[in-house]
Amino acid sequence: MKFTELDTLSLQTIRTLSIDAVQKAKSGHPGMPMGCAPMAYVLWTRFLKHNPTNPDWISRDRFVLSAGHGSMLLYSLMHLFGYGLTIDDLKKFRQFGSLTPGHPENHLIKGVETTSGPLGQGFANGIGMAIAQKYLSAKYNKPDFLIFDYKIFGIVSDGDLMEGVSSEAASLAGHLKLGNIIYLYDDNKISIDGSTDLSFSENVSERFNSYGWHTQKVEDGNNLEKIFEAISNATTNSDRPSLIQIRTQIGFGSPNKQNTADAHGSPLGDDEVKQTKKFYNLDPEKYFEVSSTVYQNFQVNSNEGKNKEAKWNELFKEYSKKYNSEFNEIQKIINSDFGNEWKKSLPIFNSENGNIATREASGKVLESIFPHLPTLIGGSADLTPSNNTKPKSSTDFQFGNYSGKYIRFGVREHAMASIANGIALTNGMIPYCATFLVFSDYMRPAIRLAAIMRKKVIYVFTHDSIALGEDGPTHQPIEHLSSLRAIPNLKVIRPADANETVEAWKFAIQHKSGPVALILTRQKLPHIDRAITNNYSNLKNGGYILIENNSDPELILISSGSEVNITLKAYFELIKENLKVRVVSMPSIELFEEQDESYKEKVLPSKIKKRIVIEAGSSQSWFKYVESKNQLITIDHFGASAPGDVLMQEFGFTVENIISKAKKLFL
Repeated sequence: MKFTELDTLSLQTIRTLSIDAVQKAKSGHPGMPMGCAPMAYVLWTRFLKHNPTNPDWISRDRFVLSAGHGSMLLYSLMHLFGYGLTIDDLKKFRQFGSLTPGHPENHLIKGVETTSGPLGQGFANGIGMAIAQKYLSAKYNKPDFLIFDYKIFGIVSDGDLMEGVSSEAASLAGHLKLGNIIYLYDDNKISIDGSTDLSFSENVSERFNSYGWHTQKVEDGNNLEKIFEAISNATTNSDRPSLIQIRTQIGFGSPNKQNTADAHGSPLGDDEVKQTKKFYNLDPEKYFEVSSTVYQNFQVNSNEGKNKEAKWNELFKEYSKKYNSEFNEIQKIINSDFGNEWKKSLPIFNSENGNIATREASGKVLESIFPHLPTLIGGSADLTPSNNTKPKSSTDFQFGNYSGKYIRFGVREHAMASIANGIALTNGMIPYCATFLVFSDYMRPAIRLAAIMRKKVIYVFTHDSIALGEDGPTHQPIEHLSSLRAIPNLKVIRPADANETVEAWKFAIQHKSGPVALILTRQKLPHIDRAITNNYSNLKNGGYILIENNSDPELILISSGSEVNITLKAYFELIKENLKVRVVSMPSIELFEEQDESYKEKVLPSKIKKRIVIEAGSSQSWFKYVESKNQLITIDHFGASAPGDVLMQEFGFTVENIISKAKKLFL
């Protein structure tokens, strides 16, 4: 492949747009775009299959900028290719309300595949995108009809590869032989502290070879021909993910900041910008300059993308005639239309089922809906029997069986959550992932990003309290409910029994604006008799009146999860003493707070000050509903190693303690 002077001018334009935007903002990371422009240019103009006029084309290649601090590289490319970013948008880089924030945010503009920036997250997101592609292609592609025929490309940095999440994700990708991944590694050997030699001296290629990846090296990051050759080689590997280590120079062209940490996280400075443009043989007095020939060059590539999609549309039209059933299913996936069959299959539990743990009830829900939701896919972090997450009808997603819907994530919670985000970024996919609630700590960065992106990821967190028992305080969650509830856009649901668990899953599948965390018990719970209490379908309101003996109560007991059972027992004892009592089941504080004021006032009348909250977790979530900590039966210290029922007794989660607290309120 030969490259011309126009190619050189085009990639120099990518560089200058990037440094001009950073300079105008007086904030940003110019060095990475300056060093990576050649690899990005070769990838986007010679390999990436995309159509800027339809960024949602389902068979487009995905590009992940895992090194999200170099966001101006992506914005410059998107402007030049015609994704809708204007020069004015570039000039508003990092400004309030702009389409060009400091790190890419996928909800702001089409063409940004994922919200990246926290290092390693984009790397792992790409693994999830690759899993989704492999699944969809295995299920729906036919001979001569490659409907889902795309690759996952990305640019990753030293920082991405230092973060542990990338190691977890790369290990799994190598095991699964995901040959649809090609990552370009910006090996510039500079981090914020200075040379990467200060902390990072491993042989990256050998490391990735050990994971089962195909690796190559390009010694000169400005050699377009060598970059082209390496990417070409990578595209021929169908059973190994690829990493191309490209030796770049951060801040390339800057006379005083090239190959220094100064080029990483701050503008070059006015004089340095001018000197750099002189090095590029461009006018140092012009800013945000794009020649007409450069625009024309990128327009040619954009037109090629339109033509590729047009050909694909013809193929899809023929596919619809020959494989009408599969075509209709794909249309439903594209539109996130899951029909109603899965709802009809949901189990209904009664007293004949006996006591049942909510993790077990969750497993039965999964079992019932799995066949009716073709894009429901997920797994557990090596806790499948404990999390009850593998339906009997499922098969494992493995090399040789990419049509399987159960993913064996191994002991890789962080990567699991980030990979789930990548799956969720594929339209119509519904990923779920599972572990013990206490290990949500490992997943927090990815959960937070799912919430920022408002993507449908379902977290199945079992062993939800000290009641899990003998494993002790290392495994017993205390602060976790409160900390998860603190994440905006995340809905946390802790059902009280099997039927509330059904409703929790129903909500999670239908929820369209963010992730949902299901908080489930290890221990068995009694069936709540809905003949004498309100219907469990009220779970969608977050909190509801479960039972009361007077519509004008003098005492309100508020509880969630497993503690609702002992709260009900306390209720029946208290009403024997002619007290007017209401029990509120509060499976989701977030959903309750979203209700209108009249509903919230109906459930928790502001005039009723005598309230007690009962939950085997931190008190932090509950102060808004009570006036004093004396009205809380919660736990703000670590647990102990003992049988679960002993711990619940020792730490005050008993009928007797609830009654005692209640009576003190009337003194």
